[in-house]
Amino acid sequence: MKPFPSFCSSSVKMWRRRPLSLRIHGPKLILFFKAVVVYFAVYGDKPQSQCAVYCAFKVLPIVALVIFVVLQDTRRSPYSRKILVGLLFSCLGDVFLVWKEAGYLLHGLLMFALAHVLYAWAFGFRPLRLRRGIVSLALGASGYLLLYPGLKGEMVFFVLLYVLLISLMNWRAVARWDEPWTKCSHIVGSFCFVVSDFVVGIELFLAPVDYSHTIVMATYYAAQFGITTSVLDENGAHGVRLRASTGSPGDRETVPVGSRLK
Repeated sequence: MKPFPSFCSSSVKMWRRRPLSLRIHGPKLILFFKAVVVYFAVYGDKPQSQCAVYCAFKVLPIVALVIFVVLQDTRRSPYSRKILVGLLFSCLGDVFLVWKEAGYLLHGLLMFALAHVLYAWAFGFRPLRLRRGIVSLALGASGYLLLYPGLKGEMVFFVLLYVLLISLMNWRAVARWDEPWTKCSHIVGSFCFVVSDFVVGIELFLAPVDYSHTIVMATYYAAQFGITTSVLDENGAHGVRLRASTGSPGDRETVPVGSRLK
């Protein structure tokens, strides 16, 4: 745990760099925001199943985030590659869920499970933070127990597996909490994912939820946005570490407090 003055100092430095970062990378996110606005304007709280046009509108914001990662990360860092692959699995999951009534619900569940594995892998497993993992697992177990009465057949096992993987992803996100609080977009994203998927579970296995589609999609897009924009801080720190390891001793002194992410 960092001393409070050091924590504050690193947070202030991050905020000073944020306006420049937003001016540079903000335009690359315009497509995402436009796609989200168009999606809710066209479909609102009226999802359509087995419709190719609806599917295209649904996945367009995630495709925009894929484009953002590709354009932003010219170094192709390991972190960005994992986030990118996770986004691609999410796109496939969205497509399968549009046709869930045709028997593709399990396929969609599998795609999102793989996305959570990629995100957890990107977040890393050091430091371990077991207590935070126990809390994340307890939250996941509570959600599973609430859904359990509505689960039938193979879904008993597959939903349990999915809950374990999303709990893993959430644990690895919150395990990085000791970093400056200005670099918490992935943590917010992980919790939004948990909320989105829990509402989906209630809707699928228990009972209808008022405004469920709006809640699910708003938190889902917020989740993917938060996780995706974490590549800005990770890649910025990666570049600083790279310059520090190959540059002069003077360069090494410029490495900001809290830049080491793992």
